[in-house]
Amino acid sequence: MAKAGGNYLYTFVIKDGMPTVDEARAKLLTAVRDAPRKGYKAMKLVHGYGSSGTGGTLKNALRASLRKRRKEGKIAGFVGGEKWHVNEADAQKLLELCPQLERDEDLNMFNEGITVVVF
Repeated sequence: MAKAGGNYLYTFVIKDGMPTVDEARAKLLTAVRDAPRKGYKAMKLVHGYGSSGTGGTLKNALRASLRKRRKEGKIAGFVGGEKWHVNEADAQKLLELCPQLERDEDLNMFNEGITVVVF
C-alpha cells in the first residue's frame, strides 16, 4: 500500500500482504522509478523489522537493493530508521537534500521498521 505524505514524501508500506523478497524487490524498483516521476522528493519505505526479533530478511534485502540503486544513480541516498536521527551524518545529508523531511514523524524515533530514501 502506498500513500501520499504531503506533496514531497511518498510513504510506501511494502510489508502489507507479506510479500516474498522477490515480490518486495520488484515493488521497490517500481516505486523508485515512479515516485520521482510523480513529483515526490523522498520516500519512506515501511518494511517492518521482522518477526524473528533479530532483523528481517525483507529489510536487509531491500536495503541491499537500495545500495545498488544508489550506485546506479537512481536514488541520491537512503538511511535506515535506526539511524534516522538529526545527529547521524547520513540523516543530515538526506535532510540537506530534502529539508521537508524535518517534519517526518519518524525522525529521531529510531524506528528499525522503516528506511528513508531521497531521490
